[in-house]
Amino acid sequence: MLTRDFLINADCRSSFGHIDDQLLLTPQQRKASLAEFLNRLPEGLPVWIFGYGSLMWNPVLDYNDVRPAVLEGWHRAFCIRLIAGRGTECQPGRMLALQSGGRTRGRVFRLSDDNRAEELELLWKREMLTGCYCPRWEAVTLDDGQQIIALVFTINPLHPLFESDNSPSVIAPLIAAAKGPLGTNAQYLYQLVSSLSELGEQDDTLLSLARDVRQLQQQ
Repeated sequence: MLTRDFLINADCRSSFGHIDDQLLLTPQQRKASLAEFLNRLPEGLPVWIFGYGSLMWNPVLDYNDVRPAVLEGWHRAFCIRLIAGRGTECQPGRMLALQSGGRTRGRVFRLSDDNRAEELELLWKREMLTGCYCPRWEAVTLDDGQQIIALVFTINPLHPLFESDNSPSVIAPLIAAAKGPLGTNAQYLYQLVSSLSELGEQDDTLLSLARDVRQLQQQ
C-alpha cells in the first residue's frame, strides 16, 4: 500500500522494485518535465488533478477540495506493462492509463496554492518514474456542469512499457498473478471497481475483467 511517508522517503531505484536505469527518469529529468508542464497552465488558474485509478482512492496528496468529474475523449485501458510497484520484470502485470476515445468518470483534487509545488513534485515521483505517461491539461466537467482545467495523465504510446494488446484474455492472467512491494495487481483492479461503484459508475468491461481475475486466482 502506497503511503505518503513511503513516497516521500522512497528511493526510485529500489523502493518500488527493480527498474532498469534506462527506463528511470532522473530527478533532474522529472524536475524539468514538471517545470515545462506547469508553464503550459494559464496564469491564475488553480491546479486540479484528475484521478481515474489509484489517485481516486489513495491520492496521498494535500488537497483542499475533491469533486466527482467526467473527462470526455479518453478511456481507461490496462496498457502499461507493470514491472514495479504491483508487478516485477519476471512476473509483469498491467497498469492503467488513458487512451484516446470515449469518456472517463473519476475524481478531481484541487491543490492549495501555498504548497502546490511540493505536492506536484511528490505526484511526479509517483506517476512519472519512467515517463510512461503524457501529462496534459484537459477540460473536465463537474457534476454541477461546471468545466475546469485539470491535470490528466494519458499514455505515451511511444514508451517501451506501452502494450497495445489489452484484451481481457491477455491481461486477466497477468493481473491475477502479478504482485510487488505495493501489493497485488488484482487488489488494484478490485479497488478500482469499488471506487467507481462509489461514484455511481458501472463499467461492464471492468466488472467482467474482475470476474475473470477472481476465477483465475481461485484455480
